[in-house]
Amino acid sequence: MSRRTSKGVFQLEIYKGTSAFSGIAIGKILYYHRGEYQIRQSMVDNVKKELDRLDNARTAVKNQIQHMYKNGAPLPKEQELTLKRQLKLLSGGSFQRAVESMITTEKVSAAYAVQTTRDELANVFRKLEDEAVKEQIENIREISELLIGAMGGSHARINLGDEPVILAAEQLSPNELLEMNKASLLAVVMHQGSVISHVSIMAKSMEVPTLVEVEIEKEWDGHMAIVDGYTGTLYIDPDPELLKEYEIRHAADKEEREELLRLRNQKDITADGKDIKLLANIGNLDDLNTVLYYGAAGIGLLRSEFQYLGRENYPRENELFRAYKKIAEGMDERPAVIRTVDLGADRQAEYMAIPDEVNPMMGNRGIRLCLDRKKMFKAQLRAIYRASAYGNINLMYPMITSEDELDEIEKLIREVKKGLDEKNIPYKNIRTGIMIETPAAVMISEELGKRVDFLSLGTNDLTQYTLAMDRQNLLLKDKYNDHHPALVKMIRMVTEAGHKSGCEVYICGELAADSNLTEAFIQMGVDGLSVVPACVLPVRKAIRSSYADEANRPAEAVKEK
Repeated sequence: MSRRTSKGVFQLEIYKGTSAFSGIAIGKILYYHRGEYQIRQSMVDNVKKELDRLDNARTAVKNQIQHMYKNGAPLPKEQELTLKRQLKLLSGGSFQRAVESMITTEKVSAAYAVQTTRDELANVFRKLEDEAVKEQIENIREISELLIGAMGGSHARINLGDEPVILAAEQLSPNELLEMNKASLLAVVMHQGSVISHVSIMAKSMEVPTLVEVEIEKEWDGHMAIVDGYTGTLYIDPDPELLKEYEIRHAADKEEREELLRLRNQKDITADGKDIKLLANIGNLDDLNTVLYYGAAGIGLLRSEFQYLGRENYPRENELFRAYKKIAEGMDERPAVIRTVDLGADRQAEYMAIPDEVNPMMGNRGIRLCLDRKKMFKAQLRAIYRASAYGNINLMYPMITSEDELDEIEKLIREVKKGLDEKNIPYKNIRTGIMIETPAAVMISEELGKRVDFLSLGTNDLTQYTLAMDRQNLLLKDKYNDHHPALVKMIRMVTEAGHKSGCEVYICGELAADSNLTEAFIQMGVDGLSVVPACVLPVRKAIRSSYADEANRPAEAVKEK
């Protein structure tokens, strides 16, 4: 709790939370308390009408969520998982069945049924300490609020006033955040929510420093505060000395961001003259402009799943072709690596009717699923080859563990090419690559490298398969080490094996964006790095200050290091 002096003035108080987006903000706090909107119980005459209202609301919220993510940055896999879970809540799971049952048996309004089911579930599970359960309840809260809003329930608007403020709230909805004037929002501090909640993701896309899991007090309203999004710290009523320190840090932070923007048109070349290919990972077509804006050399990973998720049936070949053609033309001569669809595990589409598996992360996913569903796979391959005529398209296969899989893929490609030739449809003999995501692929990387043009290390999956730890398991978050010596050795091993077999080697997982490792990767010999667009400039800065050969480092630089 905050402390007051005898005169009622606040003294400096420090609160720790979890950073959802980094940055520094200094300003007055605006405390926001959303009045709990209580929907009165009332009997309805037309149950079918209420069920239809619920169904229409579900469709509207699905579209809203998909639009929200579509317009944001490419999502880390943990956030993709949250998206999948929240969409699943809208697609007929136990929560929806409970709501529908209440409407039918008790003849109440759809909005009341959603509200009551939400509250009952939250009450039942509120004392449990299991992180997965807490996350699911948070997902239900968010989805319930969106459903109620879509059915004409509460729709709060927040007036931030004329002066930019730090917004403090118990919780916020994505809609509330989106409706705010970004220019008036310095930072967001919340009690409820997590780093992978919708509102945190939206704050990140708005580039607003955000803290969650902070104990909020209404008495903070109007008081000066500092938000340190790098350390997850909130300072209430900082003293002049601390305020001055953070004003300097804030100015430096702003200057650094502006300095980074000046690197947009600079080359990705080390201090001792080695060229490094710096590419971008994207998850949808809306990110094309971002790739170009930050001056990436091309697309190192296009997650093609965006065309398969959140829909009622398989995408048609022409639909796929139009998207890939747009990518090819947008990138012009820059390479665009399209990873064939990586479905299964935490990325599933209902229409595919993928059977439940005891351990889906080690189940029928990625290339395994594609080879089981050759009709779907060939449609995508035809679309990619057709689009190759319009630019510099590259092709990459996920979850490869054996040469037998490559044999099957190559057979399908021969069939695809034959079909295109028969119809006189133009295409190029495009470059192909493999994602190295399993220890098995690491161990046979030299053999795999002889059959493709490049290898790309997917460090996210490679880490969890190497450590035998589910990266989504919150119970393991403190034990999960993506800098494990075994992983570093594997990266070195693949790089050496790839070069020995005559192909290029890239890193495209989240580890590629860690600028503290950039020089180490370069000195290992990797040919390029592929990161989310927002990380292109920080990594470019790291590349330009790195030495590919330690012997080339000037004596004075060695001393500084």
